[in-house]
Amino acid sequence: MAGQGDAIIGLDGINNYYDVSLKIARLEDAGIKRSALAYGELVESKKFPNYRFLQLDLEDAAALERLFQTHRFSRVIHLAAQAGVRYSLKNPAAYIQSNVVGFANLLECCRRYEVGHFVYASSSSVYGLNEKTPFSTRDNVDHPVSLYAATKKSNELMAHTYSHLFGLPTTGLRFFTVYGPWGRPDMAYHLFTRAILADEPIQVFNHGRMSRDFTYIDDIVEGVVRTAAKPPEGNPAWDGGHPDPSSSPAPYRVYNIGAGRPMALLDFILELEKALGKEARKNYLPMQPGDVETTYADISGLQRDFNYQPAVNLETGIRRFVDWYLGYYP
Repeated sequence: MAGQGDAIIGLDGINNYYDVSLKIARLEDAGIKRSALAYGELVESKKFPNYRFLQLDLEDAAALERLFQTHRFSRVIHLAAQAGVRYSLKNPAAYIQSNVVGFANLLECCRRYEVGHFVYASSSSVYGLNEKTPFSTRDNVDHPVSLYAATKKSNELMAHTYSHLFGLPTTGLRFFTVYGPWGRPDMAYHLFTRAILADEPIQVFNHGRMSRDFTYIDDIVEGVVRTAAKPPEGNPAWDGGHPDPSSSPAPYRVYNIGAGRPMALLDFILELEKALGKEARKNYLPMQPGDVETTYADISGLQRDFNYQPAVNLETGIRRFVDWYLGYYP
């Protein structure tokens, strides 16, 4: 979006949930000098003239209020969260603070300063115990299996409340297994790559009987940019007798954003082995608490409303990731 001429301020708390040096390297790749970083201080990008960065925690309501008061944003794209299903079993408080309190702070600032569109990342994990595939935004999602998923479902409910009460246009995007360069090192594909290169066994849960709707990062970005440009309107056909969870009489929408083609985990590992030129040693384990067997996105809503079409297949996406990985971790 910076390349399209939009003036952008990016926020990140830069916490230590995972390797901070990777977060700093991402910023440096966007032209933000490490030496210039200071909490609460805007830093100019040396790469994009209309991009600035601010280290800030979303739980810091006072600092967030000052930011919105100074810069009258037309759009807010909220992709920050305490991520990770398994970590939510160990540190639930971090999820409440970041994903619930931080989300509420953002909603309130968007309301008070009349932001034109609030786009936020939800998650495929909200489908929880649902077994009907592909997962549809018209399905009920009241049975999450992790606190992380529960906080993401709560985000959708909170967003609808602000859309209904205050007319704030909100769009939620349920991300499906995002992968690619610069991704989180606690993600399975990162862990697999590190272990294969180190000749260590990889942990394959549910004895490999799992599939995921793996979605390359560029396709996610394309979907986010497209939705951000078009705030939702109320659905005049919405029927309270047969309510559609994905829309509302209020300016509120929820979409799946994925590849729309689930891939067996063992096939994903095979593609990774091909790209690395090395076979993985596999340690088969039972299902992890909070995990689900299959994710599969019905992306017809995004295709209909935004002409969204994922463009990067798995073989290409994994090759791009491996090329980046071998360059970043020589």
